[in-house]
Amino acid sequence: MVTQWRPVRQSRTHELVLEAIERQLLAGELKAGDRLPPERELAAALGVSRSALREALRVLETIGVLVAQVGRGPDAGARIVREPDDALGRVLRLHLALGSYGLEDVLEARVVLERSSVEAAARAGRTEDFEAAEELLARMAGAESDAELFNELDTAFHVLLARCSGNHLVSTLTAAVRESVRALILDAERNLDDWPATARQLNADHAELLRLIGAGEGGAAAELVERHIRGFHGAFVSTRPEDPAR
Repeated sequence: MVTQWRPVRQSRTHELVLEAIERQLLAGELKAGDRLPPERELAAALGVSRSALREALRVLETIGVLVAQVGRGPDAGARIVREPDDALGRVLRLHLALGSYGLEDVLEARVVLERSSVEAAARAGRTEDFEAAEELLARMAGAESDAELFNELDTAFHVLLARCSGNHLVSTLTAAVRESVRALILDAERNLDDWPATARQLNADHAELLRLIGAGEGGAAAELVERHIRGFHGAFVSTRPEDPAR
């Protein structure tokens, strides 16, 4: 299918460029994997300056819709992608820093999302995902003295459980919410007097959670994941100032 580009009005030009590209996406004329025309050609087709086009493309890259490769050759230029996890996590992290959302809001969002996802994962019974989760558990057991590595693996474990639900949106939202507070969680872990003991308890929760999901006990898994989140995430939320940006 040949994509037809039409000139756009030049007031708030970069926003109008965004609207033009959005229309192409919604109409199915652009899809993941497609390359945009070269910058000079696309700017001329839309009737805008190259600076306005670049501004629009930077916005799309920031929100995880587009990736731009500089240089020459077949991989150069802008390509439509689907990478919402990192982009949403970045946006949430910035709004958390600005005080748009409180840590309590993030805590409650985690509880709602992860209760739902573990119940769905217990129903789905995707054994290949359980095997990957078992590998993460084993790696976390060997990282109990390394808070930074444990934090990275812990994030991956919770996101993987959300993916086990089979709901890609829930998985993406879980990844974004967890990523938005990952640095805060890591700071809390580093400041614990006996971090290795806490890590062992978190790992025990993880192992039991995975067992319950594998056994199809979704209700029990949901109760456990809520206690797990509130027990650690809730503890550091209660000790921080009301404004998370300070």
